[in-house]
Amino acid sequence: MKVALGFKAHSGWAALVVMGDSGKEFQVVDRRRLELVNSASSWAKQPYHAAEDLDPKSAQTLVKKGTEAAYQTAQQELLATVKSLRKQNHEIVACVVLVPSPMPEWSVAEILAVHFRMHKAEGVLFPEAIAVAAENCGLNRIRIPEKQLNEEAEKLLATSLHDLTSQVLKLGKSVGPPWGKDQKNATLAALMGLKRTGGSD
Repeated sequence: MKVALGFKAHSGWAALVVMGDSGKEFQVVDRRRLELVNSASSWAKQPYHAAEDLDPKSAQTLVKKGTEAAYQTAQQELLATVKSLRKQNHEIVACVVLVPSPMPEWSVAEILAVHFRMHKAEGVLFPEAIAVAAENCGLNRIRIPEKQLNEEAEKLLATSLHDLTSQVLKLGKSVGPPWGKDQKNATLAALMGLKRTGGSD
């Protein structure tokens, strides 16, 4: 069937929900947690925090290493997911990534100079790594600002937020826990991807 991937990323991992459209109803095709950091490199979940007390050159090197690792792991995880779905004869029509507010083009030194910027940079890193991986996999990538998710979902799906919430809860019951805010938001994102087949960011 036609499927869309919805991602809600955190530092070091992402919640993924794959929604399918059978032509009669929507259904959860897959729901999992993707690890975006190697277990042996737990520091890479927060590379800017890990570099906070280093000299400028070492900090730059460590952040670069952590960033490259995030992009590489996201690529590997998404490629494995795509292969699995295609092996089941599903047609992937969209990959939707929920993204935070844009970040100014700060240098590593500027980010490390202000603590909240480190959180901001790490919050941007992992969704962007998934978005780039989606593009590299040849998927129809769609970025949706997370703050606008509910508003955009109501508009695109032509359904009230109350009814969308009920629908997402029902879908959650069909697969069981975990079905928290991350999974619910990823589901909405994937449903929007199905609706926007053929669109892109």
